[in-house]
Amino acid sequence: MEQRVTALVDFYRRVQTERMQGIPILNPALSVEAVGFRRAEVPEEAPEQEPVAEGVLITPWFMSLVRLPLALQPHGNRVARKFVRDFGSEGFEFIGAHDDAVGYHETCALFSPMEGFATQAQAVETALASLALVRPEPAKAVAPEPVPARRAFFMARRAGPGATP
Repeated sequence: MEQRVTALVDFYRRVQTERMQGIPILNPALSVEAVGFRRAEVPEEAPEQEPVAEGVLITPWFMSLVRLPLALQPHGNRVARKFVRDFGSEGFEFIGAHDDAVGYHETCALFSPMEGFATQAQAVETALASLALVRPEPAKAVAPEPVPARRAFFMARRAGPGATP
């Protein structure tokens, strides 16, 4: 997974230096960075789905949720097509993209352009907060309080050390 995410970041860095220079929507305070990528769980009802890494990609011109297949894939006529995909606990509309170096991947825009971000740290904080919203931590099990004995309940007392039965 790490190599795939690195290839994604390298690709968008090349886009920035080779294709985006001089375009006014670039925020000079920002750089390309992958945030919070991890392997997505394959739904039990769709075990045939290809495994993907999911996270947020920050660039000086956009911030997007990204679904990146763990294996390099051809575009398969999916470029610019829209798909509703589960990402964490929510469904989002993703658009297919492809480059020979990265292969097929899907993006869902969060911010574009990026003029509202003063620093890279602010953009990363926003990316992490976005991920926290769609990837809530599982609820921790709370141990129930012990139920008092029936006699203690009727006597308005709790059973315990030193209590009289």
